[in-house]
Amino acid sequence: MTTSYRPLRFRQIHLDFHTSEHIPGIGSAFDPDVFVSTFKAAHVDSVTLFAKCHHGWSYYPTNVGAPHPNLVRPDLLGDMVKALTAADIECPIYISVQWDERNARLHPEWRVRAATPSRLDPSQLKAGWHTLCLNHADYRAQLLEQAREVVRAYDPPGLFFDIVLATDCVCQACLESMAGAGLDPERPADRLRNDERVNATFRNEMSAALHAEFPGLRIFYNCGHIHKQGRERFAPYSHLELESLPTGGWGYDHFPVSARYAATLGLDYVAHTGKFHTSWGEFGGFKHPHALAYEAAQMAALGSKCLVGDQLHPNGAINPDTYASIAPAYARIARLEPYLVGAKQVSQIAILSSEYFNAQGDHNVAADDGAAQMLLEMHLPFDVIDGGADFSRYQVIILPDDIPVDAALAARLQAFLNSGGGLLLSGNSGRGEDGEMSVPAGIRIENEVEYEPTYVLAGPNFDAGLTRTPFVVYGRGLKLRVDGAEVLAEIVPPYFNRSYAHFCSHQHAPDNPDAETLGPAVTLKGKVGYIAFPIFSTYHRMGQPLYRHLVRGLLNRLLPRPVLTTDLPSSGRASLTHQAEKGRYILHLLYGPPQVRGKHVPHGEGSRVMEMIEDIPAIGPVTTEVVLPSRPSRAYDALSGAALEVNERGEGLYGVTLDRLHIHAAIVFETD
Repeated sequence: MTTSYRPLRFRQIHLDFHTSEHIPGIGSAFDPDVFVSTFKAAHVDSVTLFAKCHHGWSYYPTNVGAPHPNLVRPDLLGDMVKALTAADIECPIYISVQWDERNARLHPEWRVRAATPSRLDPSQLKAGWHTLCLNHADYRAQLLEQAREVVRAYDPPGLFFDIVLATDCVCQACLESMAGAGLDPERPADRLRNDERVNATFRNEMSAALHAEFPGLRIFYNCGHIHKQGRERFAPYSHLELESLPTGGWGYDHFPVSARYAATLGLDYVAHTGKFHTSWGEFGGFKHPHALAYEAAQMAALGSKCLVGDQLHPNGAINPDTYASIAPAYARIARLEPYLVGAKQVSQIAILSSEYFNAQGDHNVAADDGAAQMLLEMHLPFDVIDGGADFSRYQVIILPDDIPVDAALAARLQAFLNSGGGLLLSGNSGRGEDGEMSVPAGIRIENEVEYEPTYVLAGPNFDAGLTRTPFVVYGRGLKLRVDGAEVLAEIVPPYFNRSYAHFCSHQHAPDNPDAETLGPAVTLKGKVGYIAFPIFSTYHRMGQPLYRHLVRGLLNRLLPRPVLTTDLPSSGRASLTHQAEKGRYILHLLYGPPQVRGKHVPHGEGSRVMEMIEDIPAIGPVTTEVVLPSRPSRAYDALSGAALEVNERGEGLYGVTLDRLHIHAAIVFETD
């Protein structure tokens, strides 16, 4: 049975409220009129409110959990819901799942026992959340009863269940369930499999029970990551929420990967950024309005609804400075909404996700991120897909670095090639169970080359951005035997590997011009291109533009007519969407390059660098060409309505020029 859910709203706030029992006067400064007027002035149309927080306290008169002991307003949640609902602001409700300090104290037997040191099982010498294991039926039952209590009392449009994690748990309940399933707790992969089974049981039970009583209730389970493991995983979900705070550890290239996967799943989705300078839990931190404007515009450009995370002061007073910084971003989104509803991404290229084949818990994998980073910098629209996706929608599919190809996948890829599609493979991608190539790449992988690093020498006319002399590639190359493929670049050895016996200079020996090459670095046979390095993971690690040019050289041969080209800098972003019902295409152009400003931001047990955006300069002119099915009847700026001249540059190719681009522009092409 298909359930119909109300569409998500475009301008949301997630109002964190994790409040210690050691703080007095909870909600004492809450003013419903100021609360509502602040949101309205900032163009907010949905606010996620808290029923139960990570401390385990509830903010309404619960019979299942426990109200915060210092709650001044007995039904703070209800007062917020009443005020916002009267102003037509939606109120989804938040329930913390695996972080619940109160229950961790009352029921230590429910606590996770992690097999490896992590923040999910902190030592007694450091303050931190104590994670609860969902392999305890009595705790799952309590969560369900509290969810029912909240929905019956407040009739929210949806519930947000937070912290549903793979915890590497070896508590007694998990040891017993692993034994029953024939899993070995000594093997990390088996522990992950058990974690996923436990969490799936919780999600399926919860959604089935709630939808039986409350059909149409939106439900989302958050783990800070959208797993690229197929649509079946998201069967208990009504929609997706893409947590991706750029300054909070995710970085600015994380969200596009999640969004371009979410767009393929057929679910409504909203993206999470934060108003914080760093991440969740930061009081007194503020992000520059330009950063918020850029982040919200990028969400809209990628088909996502928008959400900004905030944290309410324990006294319940809303912060005016926060909403002064959010208001310009949401004013832009409000004006753009007519061009966002029902808009779908136009993508010629798909990245077949390495994560789907090589699941590693709750995070992206480097091969996917590196491939996405390259395509973003080349301004080539793309989707990220899993192994169950429809390949026929694309003209080129990239298999980054380590995609194994069994007989079933090989047959699907061959059918894709037979229909005129192209494949771009790298590293060990494309190999079958016997180690042989399962796709007609015209090569055989023999072994790894004996040197690291090595050099690549590109052939003439491969790509204009490549050097004429060998350039270094970090990451172990593979030795190939060619069987009908064209060689576009070769691997050149150094004089020797660095060792105690011999070394040269500070890092590695130079290329040896007198030595024979080690074989092909890049090949092409028909519509199958191959790079003999894990080039996408290496690019993610090193960021060398020459590696991107290797990929560009192949894509220029596999995709001779990209749907979009622009002279934006590589730090700019471009995408094209289609509103079929309106008969129009919308070109989104963004420019807001982040900079590394924080060099040692605390993160876990160590530190990280932090990308951030402060003030974004205007650039221009910017010229872009798009391929459209017919000549547009008119083109104009979606925000100002100003008409733009369209120049026909070839059959079906139309160009426009913006004299000035500041942060974001949406250009509308009406074709009907």
